[in-house]
Parts: sequence; C-alpha cells; structure tokens
Amino acid sequence: MIQKIVLFVLLFLSVFEVDAQESTASKQVTTFTINASPLDTSRKIWLYLPKDYATSTKKYPVIYMHDAQNLFDAKTSYVGEWNVDEKLDSLNAQVIVVGIEHGNAKRLEELTPYKNEKYGGGKADSYLEFIVKTLKPEIDKKYRTKTNAKNTMIMGSSLGGLTSFYAILKYPEVFGKVGVFSPAFWINRKEIFELTENTKNLKAKIYFLCGDNEGDADMIADLNKIEYIVNTKRCDCMKLNKKVVIKGGQHNEKLWRDGFVKAYLWLN
Repeated sequence: MIQKIVLFVLLFLSVFEVDAQESTASKQVTTFTINASPLDTSRKIWLYLPKDYATSTKKYPVIYMHDAQNLFDAKTSYVGEWNVDEKLDSLNAQVIVVGIEHGNAKRLEELTPYKNEKYGGGKADSYLEFIVKTLKPEIDKKYRTKTNAKNTMIMGSSLGGLTSFYAILKYPEVFGKVGVFSPAFWINRKEIFELTENTKNLKAKIYFLCGDNEGDADMIADLNKIEYIVNTKRCDCMKLNKKVVIKGGQHNEKLWRDGFVKAYLWLN
C-alpha cells in the first residue's frame, strides 16, 4: 500500500512548474497556444523542428508527446527535463516533435481513459480527440509532415504512458508507433487489459520501458501481461514490440530521459 501511495504522489509531481533557472530550450523549440475545445480550454504546445527544417523542402515524421513542460526546458520542468531537443539535435534526427502541456490540476483527469473508483479521471477520450481532430490537422497544415500512421508516433511516461498505449488501440489509423514509459496501467488495469484483449487489429510498433525500482511492485507484472496479450494478436517474428526493464530504474525523469534515444531509434 505504501508503494502505491508513493507512486500515486509521483504521478502529480510534473504538475508544478519551477522558475529557478534560465531556459534551456534550444532555438529549434517554439511554443504556441491552440483552442482545445473537447477539453473546454486552450492548451500551450511546444514544437521542435529539426535543424535542417528551414533549409529543406522535405517532409518529416512527427512524434506527439505529453507533459511538454518536462520535455525541453529545465526552467519549466519539475525535477529535470528529458532533453528531447538536445538529444535529437545530437542525432541530427529528421523528426518533428509536438509536445502538449499537461492540464495541471486536470492532468490525471485528462490522461486516464477510464474513471477510477477511488481517484476519478476518465477523460482521455476528450484529450485524444483534441490531438487527433484539432492539433494534428493544424500541425499537418502548417508544417511539412508525413501524415500517415507509419510516420506518426505518440510517446509518454506514467499516466502519459498509459494514454499513449490507449491511443494506439483507439486510433490505430492515426498512430503507428508508440513509446510507453513506466505506464500507470494500475489505475485502469481491468479496463485496459480487456480493451487490449478485444482489439482485433493491432499493427502499431510498441516500445515498453520501465525500471525495476519504481515503487510499484505491479509495474513489471502489468507490462508482462500487456506484452503477452499483444503477442497473442500477432506473430512475435514480426518484431513489432520491445520491452526494456532498467535495473535500478526509478519512476522519474532521469529514467525517461536516459531511455528516450534508444526508444526513438528503435521505433524509427
């Protein structure tokens, strides 16, 4: 029970912003605000463009990521950023990243597919509707993107990992790749297991990542269960999913930051 409480507290750590230092976001990162009508609000979006975007005419694949406050800038992160921009710059990565800021106090509400009897939530459908029907069309209109599912990835950690996995089940025609980091399956365990079991056509490429010291004894068991269900739906010979468990890895930005490049390269 203590482990579960600790993990639940960690789910909310990224809600708070810290203004203790200078911005570390690279010049390839910009922000804009967009109306998110399914959520009855507006939402700040962080956009990373590859280094050669301005001098090229080609189109690029896109990664949609949650909790944008923690992706690019130490100034807005709670306990450290993912360094997504610096890591992609070092790879000369040919990809656009769209980071969606979390809804602060509404983070749990927006990043859980189903209502939990104890903790509430259950509005991920509205959140994903915003991404799929409002944000993605806007990005595809304004930027040179490869719009098909094969070139559209979604990635997140904790509640964002849960909702990213849910996204490939709900919108297989939109998201063809997913990075599922330390997913909080426990909060919707029964429903997400049943939905996965009932999904007939699971084509997405999946990268699972977690640590063996995340504070929740069920984390690895849940990942093993989901991996087993996924493998019953397609031949393992297709090599469409990979699971990585980091020895000593904890439920924090360091684990996700350190795992980001390997996940991106494998999914790419």
